[in-house]
Amino acid sequence: MKLYEISATEAAAAIRAGEATAEDLVRDCLERIEELEETLGVWTYLDPEHALAQARSADQERRSGRLTPPLHGVPVGIKDIFDTGDMPTEDGTRLHAGRTPAYDATAVSLLRQAGALIMGKTVTTELATYTPGKTRNPHDPHRTPGGSSSGSAAAVAAQMIPLALGTQTNGSIIRPASYCGVFGYKPSHGLISRYRVLKQSQLLDQVGVFGRTLEDVALAAETMMRFDDRDPSMRRRSCAGLYQTARSEPPVTPRLAMVRTPLWGRADEDVQGGFSELSKLLGSRVELVEIPASLESVWDWHRTIMEADLAGSFAREYQQSKDKLSPALRDMIARGQAYSAVDYNHAAAQIPAVNALLDEIFEEYDAILTPAATGEAPVGLESTGDPVFCTLWTFCGMPAISLPILQGSNGMPIGAQLVAPKGDDARLLRTARWLAAAVDSG
Repeated sequence: MKLYEISATEAAAAIRAGEATAEDLVRDCLERIEELEETLGVWTYLDPEHALAQARSADQERRSGRLTPPLHGVPVGIKDIFDTGDMPTEDGTRLHAGRTPAYDATAVSLLRQAGALIMGKTVTTELATYTPGKTRNPHDPHRTPGGSSSGSAAAVAAQMIPLALGTQTNGSIIRPASYCGVFGYKPSHGLISRYRVLKQSQLLDQVGVFGRTLEDVALAAETMMRFDDRDPSMRRRSCAGLYQTARSEPPVTPRLAMVRTPLWGRADEDVQGGFSELSKLLGSRVELVEIPASLESVWDWHRTIMEADLAGSFAREYQQSKDKLSPALRDMIARGQAYSAVDYNHAAAQIPAVNALLDEIFEEYDAILTPAATGEAPVGLESTGDPVFCTLWTFCGMPAISLPILQGSNGMPIGAQLVAPKGDDARLLRTARWLAAAVDSG
């Protein structure tokens, strides 16, 4: 077995025990990248010698006898909207070509402190919106990997690296995780710092992680959950034990609420059939739950906030180089400029109100089970797919995870999404582990 095939937790354990070296792991990953990169187009920046130099340094530190941190020697891909002090950060746009930050984003710095090696920068869509980059789906290069965290999801799915960072403002972690058949975890809003990450929306932007196992995403996320007062959305809260809880058995058998959302009709036959099978498999442990009709407006409220914030965040790019932006992004910014302050404030005020409404579901159920995407990854590279089944939960800032437990009629992966109340991340991951095991044994 090649080292690039093992999970992040397995790799860290092997390096810690002296059964493998970080250099050997990175060399295997580089070999895999060389084999597939021309076809998949995952990386926007990769310096093999720099990656190997980090690995050698990690190995030297381990040989010195010092205690190794939890991700020691594990290579991680970084979505190209996180600042990295030793690599360019170009945000998926030619307007930022050659941009070289002097410092790391907080999330990147915390990964380094946890021993991770920053392998390189993965492709993002244009300014992390909807216009695709060069990346293709590892399961079928004629299909999209999803977006905007395109390269991160594809890199993990292609076994180029065991872990990668992403972000989500609508569906940019959960959807590509579903399309690429990996675990994609978006923690609660405010649990991971966004300092020195490309800003789209203060209210909606959320950092997350892709991995091949649930334990991998839990471990990586926990290392980044440290309070940072430079991100105004962060609150002082303890996230200790996320990884250990994710690996534990629930004290009682979980109960799930299957929520189709008002847009169930946009789910294709594969998704509807897959959820029907899940319902039969889980039996009394899942119940179909209708959400209040008043929540149908969430999709409009989300659009108002996102587009208005895009107009503010990318005002300089729009004013100075409008012709170099994609038509889709120009249209979004133009619409964002047209919203009134009353429209925006009304939409923003609904976030706590919607959370309160959904809390009533969580009084009876451990998590909500809902689609991660409308179906398999669409054929063609002109679009990154429809994020409609992610919008409600992103709007609320709730933790969500896509589990690669379904398969479409063309053999492509389809994710099932689990959602929990904001701040209840540990229980969400424990429930997700239980669900994955139930499907495996069923």
